[in-house]
Amino acid sequence: MTTALPASVDDTLALLTRGNYVADRSLATALFLALKLKRPLFLEGEAGVGKTEIAKVLSATLGRKLLRLQCYEGLDASSAVYEWNYARQMMEIRLAEASGGQDRDSLAADLFSERFLVKRPLLQALEPDLAGPPVLLIDELDRTDEPFEAYLLEILSDYQVSIPEFGTIHAHEPPIVILTSNRTREIHDALKRRCFYHWVDYPGAAREREILSVKAPQADARLAAQVVGFVQTLRGMDLYKAPGVAETLDWAQALVELNQLELEPSVINDTLGTLLKYQDDIARIQGSEAARILTQVKTELAATTAR
Repeated sequence: MTTALPASVDDTLALLTRGNYVADRSLATALFLALKLKRPLFLEGEAGVGKTEIAKVLSATLGRKLLRLQCYEGLDASSAVYEWNYARQMMEIRLAEASGGQDRDSLAADLFSERFLVKRPLLQALEPDLAGPPVLLIDELDRTDEPFEAYLLEILSDYQVSIPEFGTIHAHEPPIVILTSNRTREIHDALKRRCFYHWVDYPGAAREREILSVKAPQADARLAAQVVGFVQTLRGMDLYKAPGVAETLDWAQALVELNQLELEPSVINDTLGTLLKYQDDIARIQGSEAARILTQVKTELAATTAR
């Protein structure tokens, strides 16, 4: 069932809440303006902070189709926008030759008609849909090459794609576009200027506890507070890769499966691989450092409770 776009920032916050996404008001404001003014929203931030999830939540709560383009090095138009079905075209040529009933010009026109066009996510996003314009997620744009960014300019400027053999396809109504980047490299200014921008930061302790209560409600409140305190401390350390919210959720759910009601040094050592993804970081935290951080976290939580 299709839902109307939110009419205010408060409505946008309520929409995200219905999708079990805990957002701060600045993110909801950026999202509301992007939806209202029909502009792409460019979300930048560390991996695992919930950028991709926003597109998924919009698709689910608005009742729109989600089209996801996962970016990677070497991504080109044939994988992202369109390509011709060469196998079917060759078969059509052979059938025409066998029948001898079609002249060369009409055959050429037929070969480059829509029925031989393989539509990829960017082209699919321009097509009309009874449920309304789809949500187009261009995920991890920083993984692509700069030439692909240049190709996106036409699509994000005029919401159209030019196909030399076929013509120009233009969206009657712009899709809802969410672009994400983990900032492994800078995205060109020309592309950023076509978008509204928001930096998605790591959440503070209070909001991360709220996220845990929504996403992992089975975790005991004491365990959740200790998990968040431990993770928040790790993010302040000089690690190769600090844990994101996704890792916090993974760790909390793993601890629940182990029937833990609170953190213990031995359990931390045994489960750090669900929280940290690099051996150097794990080796640094395991053992005495994990015990020290846990003692600090429990002391701070006890002091907060006593107030």
